[in-house]
Amino acid sequence: METEETGVTVSATATETPAHQVGLTDTARDKVRSLLEQEGRDDLRLRIAVQPGGCSGLIYQLYFDERTLENDAVVGFGAVEVVVDQMSVPYLSGATIDFSDTIEKQGFTIDNPNAQGSCACGDSFS
Repeated sequence: METEETGVTVSATATETPAHQVGLTDTARDKVRSLLEQEGRDDLRLRIAVQPGGCSGLIYQLYFDERTLENDAVVGFGAVEVVVDQMSVPYLSGATIDFSDTIEKQGFTIDNPNAQGSCACGDSFS
């Protein structure tokens, strides 16, 4: 699936849950899979959450989690599952997780159409 706005190819499987519309680019999926292989764990999922904090009011949390809680929304992207808690779903609907590895920056990025603004450091959003 390719989004019109970004032109980013986002892969997903038939395990998509309608309540969770977070995308994962192929590059991010491959990086997550590589990190999981380095850890030697196949029981972990990539969890993304929104928490209060930062200069603009909200911050992203992106981490590996072995548990799935009641009402979590889970989407499979090949061998990688992305989990979003029920409270974070509205803040993340339509967001895309990507991974950059350039001389300028390295790490996961989140393109979120729901973010109305962000702080100067880019760590939080409103």
